[in-house]
Amino acid sequence: MSELFPPIHENRHFYLPVDDLHNIYVEECGEATGVPIIFLHGGPGAGCESYHRQLFDPEKYRIILFDQRGCGRSKPHAELRQNTTQHLIQDMEKIRKYFGIDQWVVAGGSWGSTLALAYAEAYPDKVSGMILRGIYFSGKKEIDWFYQHGASQFYPDYWQDFIAPIPEEERDDLLSAYYRRLTGNNEIARMQAAKAWSLWEARTATLRPHKSLLDHFSNPHTALGLATLEAHYFMNRGFLEEDQLIQHADKLKDIPCYIIHGRYDMICPVAQAYALHQALPLSELFIVQEAGHAACETGITAALIEASKKIIHQL
Repeated sequence: MSELFPPIHENRHFYLPVDDLHNIYVEECGEATGVPIIFLHGGPGAGCESYHRQLFDPEKYRIILFDQRGCGRSKPHAELRQNTTQHLIQDMEKIRKYFGIDQWVVAGGSWGSTLALAYAEAYPDKVSGMILRGIYFSGKKEIDWFYQHGASQFYPDYWQDFIAPIPEEERDDLLSAYYRRLTGNNEIARMQAAKAWSLWEARTATLRPHKSLLDHFSNPHTALGLATLEAHYFMNRGFLEEDQLIQHADKLKDIPCYIIHGRYDMICPVAQAYALHQALPLSELFIVQEAGHAACETGITAALIEASKKIIHQL
């Protein structure tokens, strides 16, 4: 069983102005002459954490992390203006050009897998390999599963806490009801909605309760960014056409790709990973038993590190 690599500090970090509104936080870690890899956090809205650096061998990889628009340490926080998938794809290109990288490995989980696929399909010649976890296409069926009816059947107790901030007459469209509160002017209602939204995700992300994840998602700064950005993106179906990522997957057929998914993922059901694997016959699919959705689960972490080792040998 692989374990995280030892903790490391970034070699440098900085803010990159990407337009007249957004400044995104970027950091570089590991070996300056190593294989370039960019890590895409989930959410959208979650931001990067220090342990994300430890998923890759710092002696072999040049590790680049960034907080997406409105997320984590990027400024302004929870900003929805000029914040779409297409903006994020172009931000990645600005980062790649800033570092003078010709090609890089793209790694991402959950929403990070959505962004990774969207970027790779836009710039397949810039991607040397892909490591994807918790596959998510940001389609209507997936969004309804988690925010309207589906996962609620497995977590009826947690579901009651999720719907509590929403009056009964608005519960036929919970996503819209949450979006109104998260973008409204009532700060108390906004924070209440953000905490309930974020707690629902944290509770369902792992097969077994995970205290540090619950603590992280309960942090008001994290909760507000996560809930606001997710509601914004999901109201707009990820700013993608329905089934866009699967329909254009043939653009990625020659790129080494490792797909990792927990068998009991209740946020992003494993059928999505299987569908992507079928669309990319040369990809390798790791279905992790006794795991849910989160990268911090032991089996998921092990599979991610194993994939990062395998792709080094291929490259």
